[in-house]
Amino acid sequence: MAKTYSDLFSDVRNTVRLSSLEDLKARLEDKSKPAPVIVDVREKDEFRAGFIPGAIHLPRGFLEMQAEGKLTDKSAEIVIYCAGGTRSAFAAKSLMELGYENVTSANPGFVRWKDLSYPVEHPPELSEAQRDRYSRHLLLPEVGEKGQAKLLGARVLLLGAGGLGSPAALYLAAAGVGTIGLVDADVVDASNLQRQILHATSRLNTPKVESAEIAIRDLNPDVKVVPFKERLNSENVERILGEGWDVIVDGCDNFPTRYLVNDASLFHNIPVVHGSIFRFDGQVTTFIPKKGPCYRCLYPEPPPAHLAPSCAEAGVLGILPGIIGTLQATEALKLILGEGKSLSGRLLTYDSMGMTFRTLKLRQDKTCPACGENPTITEYIDYEGFCAG
Repeated sequence: MAKTYSDLFSDVRNTVRLSSLEDLKARLEDKSKPAPVIVDVREKDEFRAGFIPGAIHLPRGFLEMQAEGKLTDKSAEIVIYCAGGTRSAFAAKSLMELGYENVTSANPGFVRWKDLSYPVEHPPELSEAQRDRYSRHLLLPEVGEKGQAKLLGARVLLLGAGGLGSPAALYLAAAGVGTIGLVDADVVDASNLQRQILHATSRLNTPKVESAEIAIRDLNPDVKVVPFKERLNSENVERILGEGWDVIVDGCDNFPTRYLVNDASLFHNIPVVHGSIFRFDGQVTTFIPKKGPCYRCLYPEPPPAHLAPSCAEAGVLGILPGIIGTLQATEALKLILGEGKSLSGRLLTYDSMGMTFRTLKLRQDKTCPACGENPTITEYIDYEGFCAG
């Protein structure tokens, strides 16, 4: 005899363990014990109206498809809830069938939780246009609406709107980084267009920061551009870095500015994503103050000028800065989101002719004058003189 819905639901209720809302609230408030993983299986519009703090959103219709991506530990304690307790019971049974070992269904559900005036969290307010623009981000558990809100509220300072700054700026803007600062004193030259994709033939002789602002705003009107039509130096670095940046993306092409950026970032406690290119090779690393080595640990002294010619002197493969700058943008996004493993303590090198990547370990120098145990650099120095010595 075929089962009715009532029969099926009764079987599920007899199979699945239930937990009361009072018990769930007590578990979440007890900081002496690990909290269970909370899973909300309601639909998007229900979730946007509020959810139990810390809950992972996994709509019932996508549960079996997305569970293993969002719930990686099958032995963890998982508490599922919906509006009233029905969908969560079926969801709990499905997870059990997928091999999850410790699953319970909260009963009666979120409607009662809210009626009891228990804590409720609300997702970031994204407009419908933003949900459409960043829809592929919202599908990623590591980003979602909460992460996208972080990106929209983030402030990234790009040093240089040239080869490395071009792809970094475009991808950071496309990702929805809310404020992008651009520091560059140059104007667009025809020789830039072989690799500096922020700019265009129609904007030759335009200041690079103005050209970049046009391109960024055309790509994503959500982004605020803060242009600094000047070269970074000891006189303006405090003013520029003092505007509250979350990450610095260093696309500088000279050693005096790199050492200045290093010292200033340590004074201001701002992580720096460093990139550099030469002919067919590039490298990327991340310097996080107080958590890893700094630029002076990697290069205690600048190399002789004849060993470090500029791109104007030695040339550069046009596509190379696109790869390195995109890697820098990736590092910046990870730092903002607090996801993944950064390149702090590692130097990633790229050989385009051999199409190979290598990762080298970087260690913090305890005697480093900038970040060591007894730093001697406590104010800005004569960087031009230091690099010319």
